[in-house]
Amino acid sequence: MAEDDFVLVEGLNIDFAVPGGTLHAVRDASFGIAKGETLCIVGESGSGKSMTALGLMGLLPSNAQRSARRLRVGGHDLMAMSRQKLSDLRGSEMAMIFQEPMTSLNPCYTVGNQMAETLVRHRGVPWRSALTTARDWLERVGIPPSAGRLGQYPHQLSGGLRQRVMIAMMLMCEPKLIIADEPTTALDVTIQAQVLHLLARLQREMGITMIFITHDLGVVSRIADRIAVMYAGQIVETGTTREVLTDAQHPYTRGLLDCVPVPGKTQRGAALGTIPGTVPSLIGRLDGCGFAGRCRHAAPACLTGLTALAERDNGRQVRCLFAPATLWGRA
Repeated sequence: MAEDDFVLVEGLNIDFAVPGGTLHAVRDASFGIAKGETLCIVGESGSGKSMTALGLMGLLPSNAQRSARRLRVGGHDLMAMSRQKLSDLRGSEMAMIFQEPMTSLNPCYTVGNQMAETLVRHRGVPWRSALTTARDWLERVGIPPSAGRLGQYPHQLSGGLRQRVMIAMMLMCEPKLIIADEPTTALDVTIQAQVLHLLARLQREMGITMIFITHDLGVVSRIADRIAVMYAGQIVETGTTREVLTDAQHPYTRGLLDCVPVPGKTQRGAALGTIPGTVPSLIGRLDGCGFAGRCRHAAPACLTGLTALAERDNGRQVRCLFAPATLWGRA
């Protein structure tokens, strides 16, 4: 991480008080993102990806406890901000595209009303001008004829169109940071490709910094500059997309890659890789490596040893006692 990173997260922790103790949803997460870069956060469901994004946006549930050494976006210290200032920043300089657009769009209001409200709230423009801008943005994200769409309700649109409306709404104020939380999960493959192409094009045109959250490594290879792999609330590996996908240094990352069929390499009918076991409980203290119970390379030291996210000579980071020199040579 560099001091001039546009997004800088250091030591982010998100905890919940539960009947059995304290649930540590995110544990000491740290990463940096340069301006205009796309960072993909990858991991299984429940690994802490979405919670990290919500912690950055300040949209956590009321029973969540957030702490961090530093939490900065574009020079703004999010930890020192009042709730009102953070609310002003959301939508204007940082925005989030959620996983399911039907639950993000209000079913009681038209598309035009919801889009115009964003500009009126954050830019103070007149309502009529906001509607005109909303129409222009619908056309920009590929929703013609836009004039008629403004008067429609979310239930009158397909899933792909609703997601395009969400993208347009988030970009209307031209934010500097977009967080996309699995925005293609609820869409079919063809629409997924269209939405990914749209996001990539708009990002290039507007110079936006993006955090893209997904569990689909196929999506990662098409959109990411860098990857952060999360497991059990911790970031276990970071690096450029090429480095992580071609030379994974953490056994969990390798396990994820082994589960994905490779065109031209994976034979028809061949068994795909699996990761045995289950994710450890996030309640209470986590000693040693959280992946040790599922790792075929684990040694006794992994159960108790401190596994900090260590930076290697090439700038990559990995949370493993044995990576990269000896890990893959062990039985």
